Amino acid sequence: SSSSSSSSSSSEAVITPVATALPRRLYQGSTDGLILLRYARAALNVEPSQAFPELDRMMQVMYEFIMEQTNEQVAAHLSPLPGVLENLERLAKLQKQKKNNADDDEDDDTNIVKCGLVTGNVEGIARRKMEAVGIYETGALHPPCATQKQWKGTEHISFLGGFGSDFCSGDIDDMDRNHLDRSEQIAICARRCQNLLNTEGKNKIKTLKRVVHVGDAPADVLAAKAYAMNPDKDPNIVVGMVAVATGSYTVEELRELAGDPIPGQWEPVVLERGMADPSFLAACGVNC
Repeated sequence: SSSSSSSSSSSEAVITPVATALPRRLYQGSTDGLILLRYARAALNVEPSQAFPELDRMMQVMYEFIMEQTNEQVAAHLSPLPGVLENLERLAKLQKQKKNNADDDEDDDTNIVKCGLVTGNVEGIARRKMEAVGIYETGALHPPCATQKQWKGTEHISFLGGFGSDFCSGDIDDMDRNHLDRSEQIAICARRCQNLLNTEGKNKIKTLKRVVHVGDAPADVLAAKAYAMNPDKDPNIVVGMVAVATGSYTVEELRELAGDPIPGQWEPVVLERGMADPSFLAACGVNC
């Protein structure tokens, strides 16, 4: 009937923003998967047992929404911190020089750096963000591993990484999962990096020797530390952490979370000026 049609067209879905539905501790430093499950419980009264099987579909919907936005819209409220673009451009230049060095041994695996992104974001959304803020344009991000998802429409801006769409434990009641899920994403990125190395050496197998995670939040530090202590990790891989005190947390807070270094296993560094520090690349173990 016309009356029912009118009633239907005038009704609108009420969407509660994440920041309204959830306290900050349940989304800050977390991953998209865990945030979606927590949001489903808080705003829709849907428990993880019901929502988890639909997680891939929810992430796809998020991605499709972002794909409707312009770069300017995606970049709203986002901006690279001081030193980020400059250091990534410098890193890209260093790697290009090494690659183009005619005297370089193809099977020399010293000082090979593969820069990727570890983030709790859905991979396709992360690609759009990195393009929108100018990070992809620096050329520092290494091309993706063949096992990474395509995410139709962003294949031309894809890169190596470990993402929120790659892993989600589904456990929203254990707050440690905020960093433990992210630790799994570091492990995924490291495995992908090794897969890339496996395809490069003609006369010998190149091996991943060091993984350096950069971040400014407790979840970043704790995720890297959990990966360093993971018994399933290759014991020959040294895990570095460059904690940058350019966010909401102080040098002292980040240093306390990092704890004491364990040479050859866990080697954290805290930089007060973050990536604006002239020694940032050296702190990452890059020979400049």
